[in-house]
Amino acid sequence: MKSFSKAGSLLVAVLMLSMVLAACDNNTTATPAPAAVATGTSMVAAATNTTVMAAATMMATPMMGMTPMMGMTPMMGMTPMMGMTPMMTGTMMSTPMMGMTPMMTGTMMMGMTPMMTGTMMSTPMMGMTPMMTGTMMSTPMMGMTPMMTGTMMSTPMMGMTPMTGTGMMTPTAAAVVAGEKGSKGVIRIAVDLPTSGADASIGVPTRNGVQLAIEQANAKGEIVPGYKLEMYALDDAVNGVHNPQQGANNAQAFIADSQVVAMVGPFNSNVARAIMPIMNDANLAHISPSNTNEKLTKPEFGETGTYRPNGTITYFRVCTTDDIQGPALADYAITKLNLKSVYILDDQEAYGKGLADNFEKEYKAKGGTVVGHDGIPKGTTDYSTIVPKIAAASPALVFYGGTTSNGVGLFRKQMKDKMAGVPLLGGDGIQDDQFLKDAGDNANGGIASVAAVNAESLPDAKQFLADYEKKFGAKVGAYSANAYEAANIIIAAIKASGSKWKDGDQVSNRETVRAAIAATKDFKGVIGNTSFDANGDTTNKIISFYQVKGGAWTFLDQTRFGGQ
Repeated sequence: MKSFSKAGSLLVAVLMLSMVLAACDNNTTATPAPAAVATGTSMVAAATNTTVMAAATMMATPMMGMTPMMGMTPMMGMTPMMGMTPMMTGTMMSTPMMGMTPMMTGTMMMGMTPMMTGTMMSTPMMGMTPMMTGTMMSTPMMGMTPMMTGTMMSTPMMGMTPMTGTGMMTPTAAAVVAGEKGSKGVIRIAVDLPTSGADASIGVPTRNGVQLAIEQANAKGEIVPGYKLEMYALDDAVNGVHNPQQGANNAQAFIADSQVVAMVGPFNSNVARAIMPIMNDANLAHISPSNTNEKLTKPEFGETGTYRPNGTITYFRVCTTDDIQGPALADYAITKLNLKSVYILDDQEAYGKGLADNFEKEYKAKGGTVVGHDGIPKGTTDYSTIVPKIAAASPALVFYGGTTSNGVGLFRKQMKDKMAGVPLLGGDGIQDDQFLKDAGDNANGGIASVAAVNAESLPDAKQFLADYEKKFGAKVGAYSANAYEAANIIIAAIKASGSKWKDGDQVSNRETVRAAIAATKDFKGVIGNTSFDANGDTTNKIISFYQVKGGAWTFLDQTRFGGQ
């Protein structure tokens, strides 16, 4: 009894001290927790057969090994596990009692293993193992093992082990699942695209192409005996912009899903750089509808060893590459537009800088003059410094290598006010509705390429275009047809597996599908005839050109570089 009384007195003293410290600590203010979403729950979306599955959350479920303490109040909404008593909320304990694993909302100190909801921590201390929902940690320290849902960590440090094993973020957006079950189950085609924020206007129409292909295939019956198809799509955008780490985490989720046999995506080359090695290690094939950076696949640029560590080709694409798109844009500027001087900007990402460099090289080779080339950090919104600099150089043209989500629409809006009559030329990264929205009336006159055929120009695409508009109530996006084609190539590969399909053997099935994709030759679809070369690149190389007229992208012309 004497020792218990001493312990009780010590506990009271500790709690009183921690309340004082908590009140003084501005870095541990508790914020309201976001609404909980139960694991595995779902809600039906507007699209037929489409289910939005909420990302799993970890809402204050105590862990094993806790020592109960007398008189303590459990956290609201917590579900203690066998033999455990949840600890207090809103307190800071400088010296936890032996055997205690405190679980708190709001505060923490060294040596503790808190489980928190809705908390912002500026500098967690060494030895902590936080498990959080809806939390932002600005500088985690050495030795931490975070397990997080809906969490962003801006500066992870040495010794951290994220839950997915690939990075600090887990998928925060809802998964979109569409399809049907066969008599035995489903075969999943995964999709990784940016479908929220500034990238949504290009990402969602691309995803729609995959969904349409899957639904049409299911309407014809089981894809292999006992199975129909299901689309499993995750968003790789974070705060509205495509994010390589999020893409990598999505890839891990697909790999862990035994029903997934292949993937369509990603959309952005910068995301592809993060995803490709992970998918290659797992021998999971994927076809990008839109990645154009040539270094992803071509050995002469010296990077393919990084992207395909196991030496097998698992990455394919149905669009052409920037070593073709960049020169095609330069040729268009010189020969079609007759503009002989240019100021070049890029967004400093793999796609944007690569495209800009390819454009510059060819533009100079054709006799054009480059009066300047600057990299603009992604997310820039104020161009009041760079616009006068460009105007002073008096270019006939401004070229931008990058994506709309990195700010080019705002640049165009501000540029045209000071440089009336000077056109903006860019690649496929700006050919989307978000550019029109961001630039407003100043979008008019802008010109962009797309590294794919204009589907409306092909008779074989007529039915696809009608089906798409009927299904989604809108016209196709720049890469909807490419995504539809990529999905159909995967579907054909699954069908080709036929007798080789082995129930429950994901390793064998994934390899069978991968090999069939690699063997694709003269696949006749809505974008022409597609074959894959030894690097996984399409042999059907087409660049299309569009201009903003009357607030809408209007097709101008297209050039073929290969294929049928």
